[in-house]
Amino acid sequence: MASLKRQNGTVETDIRLIQEGLAPLGVDLQYWPTGGSERLQALLAQASLDDNEKEELLQALDHYFEQLKRNAGYQTRDLIVIHADLPNLDAMLAKFDKCHTHADDEVRYVVDGEGVFGFVLPDGQQVELTMAAGDYINVPHSTEHWFRLTPMRRVKAVRYFTSTAGWVPEYTATPICL
Repeated sequence: MASLKRQNGTVETDIRLIQEGLAPLGVDLQYWPTGGSERLQALLAQASLDDNEKEELLQALDHYFEQLKRNAGYQTRDLIVIHADLPNLDAMLAKFDKCHTHADDEVRYVVDGEGVFGFVLPDGQQVELTMAAGDYINVPHSTEHWFRLTPMRRVKAVRYFTSTAGWVPEYTATPICL
């Protein structure tokens, strides 16, 4: 389940209060259970997956994708699998650990592990949202944010796209205070 750390050090774990805290940014946070088939749980437990296993996992969760296609016009999805033994992990993560925006929404559904999205609120305060399995987020385009892993250094997330063209990070000069 998600938790929100505020710049003053307080931590919120109630999803409704987290949603309220992110509302000024238009961020949509929801909890979507992954389901319980034994095969799905076995795939989620693996640190790495081959392309066939990724597709199998995606297909097992496609009921959410079908909703997004109908309701929001999403066209494609993929699965990113990040773990501590991934070659060039730190270089890959360095692209996203600085404040940036995107021309398109950033939509993620964490199905295993943990990741942290940081945000700059309209008043300049900063917050960090730690996401875990079952947490879905839609970060609207042009929202200043950053991403990093927790010390677990493992996350599997379904990424949803209306188009991949607008997903290049556009860095801002905002320093991260958390």
